[in-house]
Amino acid sequence: MLEITVNNTIHQLDIEPDTPLLWVVRDELKLKGTKFGCGLAQCGACTVHLDGKAIRSCVTPVSAVAGRSITTIEGISPSSERSTANPSAQLHVLQEAWIEQQVPQCGYCQSGQIMSAAALLEANPKPSDDDIDRVMTGNVCRCGMYGRIRKAIHSASAKLEHRTPKAIEIDIAPTTSDREQETSNG
Repeated sequence: MLEITVNNTIHQLDIEPDTPLLWVVRDELKLKGTKFGCGLAQCGACTVHLDGKAIRSCVTPVSAVAGRSITTIEGISPSSERSTANPSAQLHVLQEAWIEQQVPQCGYCQSGQIMSAAALLEANPKPSDDDIDRVMTGNVCRCGMYGRIRKAIHSASAKLEHRTPKAIEIDIAPTTSDREQETSNG
């Protein structure tokens, strides 16, 4: 029996330890957003996060993730409650940017693209074009939307910068003991 945490939910699974994480996510947990592409960790369609780091789930045995935190595309938004019943639930900033930049064409690679981009922005909130190209090279888009993907990542980066709380300066009035010290020194 293996215990894994996917999208903040603990699952007890009676499964062979060498089963690829991709098949556990899709077949056992019924989370269909993560896609099978090549089965060789070459295309990026199966990208998920393991403890916040982008990994290829098609070549990762489920035994390697026991006791660690896995996030799939279904769990990336601030509110994983988005559905037809709750369409106003918040999207991840990258999902918003993907829509605004009209990135998806066939859409097959998009969950892997977004998961890789999210890991990039977590590690580097203001990536350059070279940073984006270097990280995203492992994700293949058969429709060739690489320019739009780069624009969407830059757009999400700019939005995140504006969402980050700024430091607030607080002017604290002196305490009674501070006033007494100022009076005795003055």
